[in-house]
Amino acid sequence: MPGVGPITIFDKSALESLNPDESVWLDCFYLSNITPLFYVETLADLYKKMRGGRTVEQIVGNIANKVPELGTALNLHHYTLCVSDLIGQRVRMERYPVVGGARCVATGNGLGIVIERPPEMEAFERWQKSEFAEVERLYAKAWRRGLDSVDLNAIVQNLGLAAPIRADAAEIKSWADSVVAGRRNRFGTLKASLEILGVPETFRPTILARWKSAGGPPLNEFAPYAAHVLAVDLFFVFGLAAGVISANRASNMVDIAYLYYLPFCMVFVSGDKLHRRIVPHFIRKDQDFVWAPDLKADLAKLDSHFSSFPEEVKAKGLFKFAGWPPEQTEFLTTRLWDRHLPDWRRIASAPRTPDSAEEHGKLIAWLDEIDAARPASKAVGVDEARFMKTERYVRASKGKWRILPPGVENATSGDNP
Repeated sequence: MPGVGPITIFDKSALESLNPDESVWLDCFYLSNITPLFYVETLADLYKKMRGGRTVEQIVGNIANKVPELGTALNLHHYTLCVSDLIGQRVRMERYPVVGGARCVATGNGLGIVIERPPEMEAFERWQKSEFAEVERLYAKAWRRGLDSVDLNAIVQNLGLAAPIRADAAEIKSWADSVVAGRRNRFGTLKASLEILGVPETFRPTILARWKSAGGPPLNEFAPYAAHVLAVDLFFVFGLAAGVISANRASNMVDIAYLYYLPFCMVFVSGDKLHRRIVPHFIRKDQDFVWAPDLKADLAKLDSHFSSFPEEVKAKGLFKFAGWPPEQTEFLTTRLWDRHLPDWRRIASAPRTPDSAEEHGKLIAWLDEIDAARPASKAVGVDEARFMKTERYVRASKGKWRILPPGVENATSGDNP
């Protein structure tokens, strides 16, 4: 169904390259994991000067208009996840988003998880309505000033890395991996990670005690996600010294930081040249890097494919006629579905009985029960949850496409499109 697909992270450059109709198919056939970095990059444009006679609201609103709505998750900030990992709350790096605002509930149908809308998603929804809060403007201003004031050359010199290092990207990545794998001073690596990752002093005694009681393991065993983030940071610093990464672009710090979130996706999409060179050194065998122009071309091909459908079919909305990607493997999207969601063809071909009015009523009643459900007596993991529920702001139409079936607007509240 629309909003389901390979879990995908994209940067701002990838989304900016799409037109509204292409963005519809990104939303339809991919489940987007939106990182805090994408949110901050977009928000920072609120403080840019007007370009081509457009206001900053129009610039940011144009981006927000393309943000996926049907299938999205907002990943928790890497800093929060690093601290959690170090104190013993293991972060699962299984190609799924790690989200906050979840509460565990119990219903007559079993235990489940309700995911509340985070503030960032509410901000995107405001932007889609061309509403911009003053707090967002102030935050954007502070963020952009902070980025503009970064001196990457000074960072290298302060770390004693001013002399060029003769190494390519693969060699630097191998060195960073060896550090977090404990091939050097394990205790020194742990202490360095606490400094580089900015772990508060209040947590450090607990972390050190836990590490000692575990026998002093290497960081990638003790806190695998924190080790991943540290490896990215080490790669960045030594990449600067080796000239693999340019020290003349302060925005490279933000670009590299996207790599913190690679464990939480199946597909990473970017139109940034630095990402194109560096990301392949970090992704695993079960992940793909997709060059944004290639995805854009495929989304345009999907748009052409579905545009050939009869008008009476398209008028029913994507939920009625675009539940699955085309079967032909000439589509990049289809090949990604085959690789990351291999059961989709079997599920798509299985006979399905149309929902009756009675079944629809039962579903509505169950959703009402979830809303009124009592808290569960224990924490519920994703694997054992009977259901997961979240709410999204979804427009009935986007670009030239009808998203939802006709008449949905009349069945929703006045606050929804």
